[in-house]
Amino acid sequence: MFKNIKWVIKNILIGIVVLYVVNFLGIDFNIFIPINILTILIVGFLRIPGLVILLILTKL
Repeated sequence: MFKNIKWVIKNILIGIVVLYVVNFLGIDFNIFIPINILTILIVGFLRIPGLVILLILTKL
């Protein structure tokens, strides 16, 4: 049970870090992904494909 909780927390932290890095580096390219629980979970669990999906959805 603790292994599952640790895995979920790790993915949430990865999602937060990736979104902050993308928003920081995307300033020059006018890229911004709102940071909320839904986007954190999408990026945290899907990783790169989730980030690409969010980038596409924010540009539509």
